[in-house]
Amino acid sequence: MPTDGPVGGRGRTVTAILGLASHGVWSTSVRLPRTVHTEGTGGFAGLLTDIARRSGVSGYPGDGTQRWPAVHALDAAALFRLALERAEPGTAWHAVADEGDEVRDIAAVIGRRLDLPVQSVPEETYGPLGPIFRADQPASSARTRQALGWEPRHPGLLADLENIRP
Repeated sequence: MPTDGPVGGRGRTVTAILGLASHGVWSTSVRLPRTVHTEGTGGFAGLLTDIARRSGVSGYPGDGTQRWPAVHALDAAALFRLALERAEPGTAWHAVADEGDEVRDIAAVIGRRLDLPVQSVPEETYGPLGPIFRADQPASSARTRQALGWEPRHPGLLADLENIRP
């Protein structure tokens, strides 16, 4: 987990929290992906939708093949409960239902729902989030599913984005 760069604070926080276990504090971490969604809103995909509404283009940085993991908010909530009930102190878990939808596929659903053109846009379109939006970020929850018995049951990101209203 990176502890430097634009997302380094997240890694440093998790490391500190998990380190509390060595001092007798029960601690665990549920790592959320950058898109926690429900009813077509939330996270980075929600930001893409907001930017598309303002700009008139459903854009994506680069060639759009970078992958973003996602989880439905209700599935994430179920994992928090399981972590509280079953996790060993000092453990970390990934709340990832969709291990990596391509950003251009996300933009395509947004564009179709908003009746907007879909195209690559400069990374600068996203301001300071540009480098993060352009990064390939696949993640796996295989260990989480096996160890805690977590099984996401709610719609994946692409299906949930179908709830976007023009």
